[in-house]
Amino acid sequence: MTVPETPLPETAVGARQELTVLLPVRLLRAPTWPQGPFPFELGSRRTDARTRATYFAPACARALYGVPGRPRRWHLPLDVRHAGLHLVGMELLRAATGRSPQHALAVLHFRVETPLLPVLRAFGGRRPNALGEPLSGPLDPAVLLAGIADVRDPDTPFALARPYTIAFLTPTARHTPALRTGPEGELPATADQWLWQLASRSTPQDFPLPPESAAGQLKDVVRISGDWSALVLRQGTAFLGHRPDGGVDDFFEFGALHARTVYLDALLLGSLQRDHIDELTDELSEVFNSVRLARRVATLERNIAVFRSTYWRQHLTAHGAANELLLAFQNQHRLPARFGEVLGEAADYSRLVQTQESQQISGALGVLTILGLPLGTALSILQVLDDHSPAHLLVALGLSVVVTAAALTTRYGRLVLSSLRGRTGRRG
Repeated sequence: MTVPETPLPETAVGARQELTVLLPVRLLRAPTWPQGPFPFELGSRRTDARTRATYFAPACARALYGVPGRPRRWHLPLDVRHAGLHLVGMELLRAATGRSPQHALAVLHFRVETPLLPVLRAFGGRRPNALGEPLSGPLDPAVLLAGIADVRDPDTPFALARPYTIAFLTPTARHTPALRTGPEGELPATADQWLWQLASRSTPQDFPLPPESAAGQLKDVVRISGDWSALVLRQGTAFLGHRPDGGVDDFFEFGALHARTVYLDALLLGSLQRDHIDELTDELSEVFNSVRLARRVATLERNIAVFRSTYWRQHLTAHGAANELLLAFQNQHRLPARFGEVLGEAADYSRLVQTQESQQISGALGVLTILGLPLGTALSILQVLDDHSPAHLLVALGLSVVVTAAALTTRYGRLVLSSLRGRTGRRG
């Protein structure tokens, strides 16, 4: 698939521009904010936890929203403007793992009042960048989350190089590169180029997309409907409309609501899965750092079972687009393949532990045989001879100890002792 040149969307200001930013934080304390996800409203529709839970399987809803008495998510309405960004609210999602019980994800909801792509490039750390650091001044997360969460913890294992962005842009009639040629017309190739640039937070000068691999890079585009599409990449997701936005009461109001709520939650679940698989991979690498291999493997297997029952879902809802977004996120981070590798490696370690335990049991039985055979033989001889002399009994016991010691110095005896210690016996 050859991607032709297209006008850059760097100067384009869409009819509707919204941006959600995800960044990992270390939760210092549970906030006193209202519980649940940010309840965006559209007419009589309020997207609180109860409404959103109807879209998801119960296990997914518990992971995203918690249960009564054990909240996992909080929200706070805000009204902060700075450098073309309007912060309308933020959320915190507790994402604790076994090794990082304070891990959480901060979710910042913006409306963008300037061209969207330069803002995304700034979040991606692209250079040159005239906008500087977008999360600064009154939008600095350290200021917004002071006393609640630490956003500058360099040791957290889940820290992304840059915040994850979810961009939503609808075009006007002037933005022909993103528009269908008619209500049922084909999309121009330039539409997917815009989508790629918004999701990758880059221009062709930042990251020239090779024509030879363009088809593979764009294979995960999700055609939500004829009106709009989405693309999920490792560092960002973008939603792009394909017809002019009519403003108030237009369908794109509902599309923007879905992008900020249900589709956001699908990507949040993918982030939780990625973080837990990262931790399981780290645990695998440390299995042999302790002499208590059986205990480490048992703990690892338990953590895998908890992850599978709590977080690992590839079909989270009956609504297809959310599933496709989650699958695209998993594909970008190779989560199914990586989890398969975790399961395979854990199974290998489990077999190793079982082999060692079998060797130890065999070794114990061998020791009992070596110890019991000489003694049993000596006592049997005395019994046959009807010899009740204490002196002869002591002599028999002494001889059995000598024979046992001699047996333990043989190759078989050394193998038995080695197996009992949990090591493979050497030949010799």
